[in-house]
Amino acid sequence: MTSGLWHLVLSGVWTTLQLLVLGALLATAVSFAVGMARTHRLWIVRFVAGVYTEVFRGTSTLIMIFWVFFVLPLAFGWQLVPMWAGTLALGLTYGAYGAEIVRGALNSVDPAQREGGIALGFTPWQRMRKILLPQAVPEMIPSFSNLLVELLKGTALVSVMGMGDLAFSGNLVRLALQQSAEIYAYVLLIYFVIAFTLTRLMRLLEHRLKVRAGKAPQARVFVPQPVGGGVS
Repeated sequence: MTSGLWHLVLSGVWTTLQLLVLGALLATAVSFAVGMARTHRLWIVRFVAGVYTEVFRGTSTLIMIFWVFFVLPLAFGWQLVPMWAGTLALGLTYGAYGAEIVRGALNSVDPAQREGGIALGFTPWQRMRKILLPQAVPEMIPSFSNLLVELLKGTALVSVMGMGDLAFSGNLVRLALQQSAEIYAYVLLIYFVIAFTLTRLMRLLEHRLKVRAGKAPQARVFVPQPVGGGVS
């Protein structure tokens, strides 16, 4: 490929990374807000959070992008730039999946921990911040790692808006060179490298959080055994 075509691909990688970071930040905020709301003591809060989760988990991400970018301008008269439209659609959709991860992790904390917080006179927010979240967050990391990779792959859907992400740029290069196998092999490799890096970073984060919460696996200590029978 020429330098100009490589520049096009690298520009697509940069756009994909921006979408990934912005979408992940929004999805994380939505995940914790809605996930904690799913465990709220008031039924109306749990109901509203549950409706949001079911709606966004039960709809297509591609159709959500169409709604945000093409339908909302007709309904409300304002237009989002493609980057923010993609971020909003991806963040809200994957945030619904993340909310179930948060809810499940919070519910997996030993009930005795909640009771201990009540006995100490902690408010619900203090129990959440000081007792529940420090124990639940390390358990969320493996599932969030998978969700982050899914979000990375979902960024390719924004090409329907004409955004120059990695998938869109790769297709332009393919049309220019008429070399489908080689170009898409490069694109697959780039996605794999990004996903592999993400999983390793999340694994490192999981280890550090478990160490901080006192849940890190203990190293095995080898104790040499005496050779032969006892001393006569």
